[in-house]
Amino acid sequence: MMYQRLSPLRSLFLFLHLLLATSVLGCADHTGRQRGRLSKREGVSGTNPSFITADWAYDASYNWGAIQPDYAECQTGTQQSPIALSLTNGLSQYHHPTFEGYERKVMGNWTNWGYGPSFTLDHPPDEYTGLPCVHWDEEVAYLKGWHIHAPADHSVGGDRSKAEMHLVHVNAEGDEVAVLAIRLDPGTSTMPFFEQLPEMVPFVTGPGRSPDQDPSSAPEGENKPEVVKDVEMDMSLVLAGVYHFNEFWTYKGSLTSPPCKEGIRWFMARTIAFTSVDQMRAILGACTYSARAEQEVWLHEINSA
Repeated sequence: MMYQRLSPLRSLFLFLHLLLATSVLGCADHTGRQRGRLSKREGVSGTNPSFITADWAYDASYNWGAIQPDYAECQTGTQQSPIALSLTNGLSQYHHPTFEGYERKVMGNWTNWGYGPSFTLDHPPDEYTGLPCVHWDEEVAYLKGWHIHAPADHSVGGDRSKAEMHLVHVNAEGDEVAVLAIRLDPGTSTMPFFEQLPEMVPFVTGPGRSPDQDPSSAPEGENKPEVVKDVEMDMSLVLAGVYHFNEFWTYKGSLTSPPCKEGIRWFMARTIAFTSVDQMRAILGACTYSARAEQEVWLHEINSA
């Protein structure tokens, strides 16, 4: 077989072309960068005007600890979330949550945090003790807001629900200390909790936002999700859907995105909250992938006293 000899100029062009293609593919495969997304934390306040371009992505969560020193705990932490749960763990006999103030209507902002639906409760700046709260042991934490991940962060018995709602609670200083997690799956009846909401706000292409950032403060020229203000909600309806966490798993965990802060008390309801098919389709239509890879169980003290 005869081979055509390439001229030096053509050889150089081919070499540069292959080098460029390799570098492009390498960036797509090996960086933790998600262009057009913003840093996400589990807390929800809607008061932080600072938008920070994300340097991490949910589909590259294995790499978060190597991106920058502030994310080191994502790699070295001993109580990282989420984890796989199972009935073989048993159910918790300790740290039973009780609720106060959930029965009254609350007002807040309804939007999309860049990955799915979210709701932020109205409150005076840096004042959280007037919000609905959860008690366990000698602890108390205040509901700052909630948001949805799809698919669910936690699997149970090897099964992962279509979505998972996180009710984020903070201490009196506004630091995240507890998350109440509820799995969401489609059933045969409408879920009253979602019936009270306006239409789903779609996630935006390009820059998204963190649940603790006000989307209206995004720089000019950036895509902004719609914010529906002064939305009234009855938060007791979501508790009723899971029997007020009468059966649950609990463990010591972390936030599920950088900086992966530990010291979070997780409560996972055993009961799945079921939506109608149309409700679930609306939820998923407003979501994009936001589930961190499950972490190895280590010092999580699942259901321990």
